Amino acid sequence: MFKNTPAFSGFSVDNLEKARKFYGDTLGVNVDKDDMGLYLNLKGAGKIFVYEKENHIPATFTLLNFIVPDINKAVDELSKKGIRFEHYTGDMATDEKGILRGIAANMGPDIAWFKDPAGNFLSVLQEK
Repeated sequence: MFKNTPAFSGFSVDNLEKARKFYGDTLGVNVDKDDMGLYLNLKGAGKIFVYEKENHIPATFTLLNFIVPDINKAVDELSKKGIRFEHYTGDMATDEKGILRGIAANMGPDIAWFKDPAGNFLSVLQEK
């Protein structure tokens, strides 16, 4: 039924202006704004709609994965911009930078999670 139907994804935030500054200024994403919300223009992913919701509840899963060529460099640059990376123990243990080293363990990509100002989970990841 939807094989050739255009579609787009979206998610909520609690403050549209904070989201615009974070995604546009901090992360460097090309952001468009209209009366309804923001549009994140992502290479290979099209547009993602971001809207303000009064009773916003942050996503407990990763909404966006930014693929980077060098995760160490990406984490260092984002950390300098004030972004704090999540740290985990156990099966998903991260190192001192907050990076889960999947490549070395032959268990997927290297990945580091962080949150946007609304508490939604995002990540940077480096594939093999």
